[in-house]
Amino acid sequence: MRKTTFLDRLRYGFDNYMSRGTIALIAGLGLLTLAIIVVAGLTITVMDAHQDDQSGSLSFFEGAWEALMRTLDAGTMGGDTGRRFRAIMFLVTLGGVFIVSSLIGVLTSGVEGKLDELRKGRSRVIERNHTIILGWSPQIFSIISELIIANANQKKPRIVILGDKDKVEMEDEIRANVGDPGRTVIVCRTGSPIDLNDIEIVSPHDARSIIILSPEIGDADIHTIKTILALTHNPNRRSEPYHIVAEIRDPKNMEAARLVGRDEAQLVLAGDLISRITAQTCRQSGLSVVYTELLDFGGDEIYFKEETGLTGKTFGEALLAYEDSALIGLRLKDGRIQLNPPMNTQIAAGDKIITVAEDDDTIHMSGVSPVPIDPSVIRETRSSLHQPERTLILGWNRRASIIIHELDHYVALDSAVTIVADNVEENAWAHCCDDLHNQTFTFISGDTTSRRVLEGLEIPSYNHVIVLSYSDTLDLQDADAHTLVTLLHLRDMADHRGVDFAIVSEMLDVRNRELAEVTRADDFIVSDKLISLMLSQISEHKELTAVFQDLFDPEGSELYLKPAGDYVDLGKPVNFYTVVESARQRGEVAMGYRIDAKRDRPEEAYGVFVNPDKSGKITYTELDRIIVLAED
Repeated sequence: MRKTTFLDRLRYGFDNYMSRGTIALIAGLGLLTLAIIVVAGLTITVMDAHQDDQSGSLSFFEGAWEALMRTLDAGTMGGDTGRRFRAIMFLVTLGGVFIVSSLIGVLTSGVEGKLDELRKGRSRVIERNHTIILGWSPQIFSIISELIIANANQKKPRIVILGDKDKVEMEDEIRANVGDPGRTVIVCRTGSPIDLNDIEIVSPHDARSIIILSPEIGDADIHTIKTILALTHNPNRRSEPYHIVAEIRDPKNMEAARLVGRDEAQLVLAGDLISRITAQTCRQSGLSVVYTELLDFGGDEIYFKEETGLTGKTFGEALLAYEDSALIGLRLKDGRIQLNPPMNTQIAAGDKIITVAEDDDTIHMSGVSPVPIDPSVIRETRSSLHQPERTLILGWNRRASIIIHELDHYVALDSAVTIVADNVEENAWAHCCDDLHNQTFTFISGDTTSRRVLEGLEIPSYNHVIVLSYSDTLDLQDADAHTLVTLLHLRDMADHRGVDFAIVSEMLDVRNRELAEVTRADDFIVSDKLISLMLSQISEHKELTAVFQDLFDPEGSELYLKPAGDYVDLGKPVNFYTVVESARQRGEVAMGYRIDAKRDRPEEAYGVFVNPDKSGKITYTELDRIIVLAED
C-alpha cells in the first residue's frame, strides 16, 4: 500500500478548499495578496530598500503602499530604480500578475454566476400580503389580468409566480399577453410547485392567498393534490390557515383534495362548472355574458357587507334600499349562504348582505323614500307550461355526460337529446343515458365538420344546439378550429334556409372567440377563461366559493333571462325600481336586463346590463329580457 505523503495531504487539502466555491476562492486569493503586500512592506523596511532619487528609507506603510500599486498595475514598476528596491518590486509584480489577476477573474466569474442565478429565478422572495400563483398554464394570463384590476386600489400589490419554466421566458410571455401591470409588481421564480424547498422561495407563509393552476398533463389532479399537500403539511408552515384556491378536473379526485386541503383549500371542480353553465346557457341566450360580468373584475362583482341600517328589515324590503347595488342574498351570521331567500326573511345583527356592486366602497343605502315605483305598469304573474325540448349536441368531450344530466334537471318530461360526434371510444357515451328522467338520449356517429352530416340532421327541429370542443382528443387550437368550422356551416345553413338556430359553442382559447363571432352564435362558453375568472374571484374573497356552489346548483335559485313582458308593460318608460318590485312580488330577485337590439355589440356587453341604476328609465320590447335570480 502506498504511503500518504505530506505532499498528498497538502494537495488533498487544497482540492477541498477549492471545491468550497467562489467565496472561498475570493477569500483565499485576497489573503494571499495581502500576505504578499505585507511581506513586501516588511522587506523594504528591513532592507532599507528605496529608489535612487529618494533621500531616506521607506516606512512599512509606505513600502506596503508601493507594493499594492505594483500588484494592481504591472506597468508601475517600469520607472523603478535602485537595485534592491527594483528586485523586490519585480517579485511583487509577478505575484500580482498571477495572484491578483486570478482574484479579479474569480470576482468577475462570481458576479456573472450571481447574475445567472438571478436570471434562473432561484432567489427567495421577501414579500408580505402577496398573491402566489403556483404552476404555469395558459390560464395564468387571465388570472394575472384580473388580479391587476382587483388590486388597483391596494397600497403595494404583488403577484409572485412559481413555475417550472425559465424566469426570463415567463416574464416575456407575461409582458406579451398581459401588457402594462400598472401598480402591480409581478415577480417570477423558477421551481417545482410540489417541491418543499422550491415553494419556500415564494414565501408562502406570508402570502394573502395562493392559487394553484392545473398543469397541462394527464395526471393534473394528482399534481394539484401534491401541491396542496406540500403547503398544508409543510413542517415549517405557519400556524394561521392558508387561503388556497385550486382547480380539480375529475370529480373522483375531489374527496382526496378535500382531505389534504381541509378548510384551507377552496376547490373548483372545473368540468362540472363548465357543464352546468353550458346546460343553463343553451336554454337562455346571453346567460354566459351575465356569468362573465359577475366573475370578472372589470365591471360589477359580488361583495359581502354587514349593513346595520337593515337590521330588523326583511330581505324584500332591502331589495329596494340601494340605487346602484343589487342584493341577491344573505350570508347568515352562522356562515350559511342563502341566495334569493324568502322575501319575509328578517335580517339579524351579524348577518351580511350579498350584493352585486361596482366596488365594495360603492355599496351605500340610497335613503330614497318613498321608493319611486309605478304599480300601474306591473304585470301579474304568468303561469307558463313547460313544453318538451329537443337538444342537439355536436362534438364530444368528457363533459358531455354532465351536460346531459344537468339538462335533465331543467327540461320538461318527454324531452330528447341527441349527440353527434366522431372519434369517440366505443361505448364511451353509454353512461350518458343513465338515470335520465325527463329526456331520452340518442348517439349518432358522424363528422361534425361535414356539411353533408349536418344537413341530414334537420337542425331547425331542435330547440337548442350545443357545439362541444373535442378537447379530449385534440390540442387547443385544433379543437377550436373544428368548432369554428362547424359553426360556419351552421350559420350558412341558417342563412340559406331563412331560419335561426339557438347555438351555444364551447371555445378553449379566448382569442379564438373573436374569430368565431363572425358565425353569430348566440353564446360562447370559453372554458379556461371562466375558470380563471372564478379562481381569481375566490382568491380575493374566500366566501364566494359557497355563493358559486349555490348559484350553479340546479337545486335552489339560479339565474334566468325571462321576457320583460312578464314583469312590466312593454313600450312604456319604466325605472328598474319597478322591475325589482314586480320580481319581488313573485319571490324573485331582478338584477339586470338584456336589450335584444344590442345582442351583436360586444362593446356593449352584447346588450347585457347587470346592476343598472334603478332610477333610470328604459322602454322594453317583446324580445328584451329581465335577468332574475329565481327557483325556476
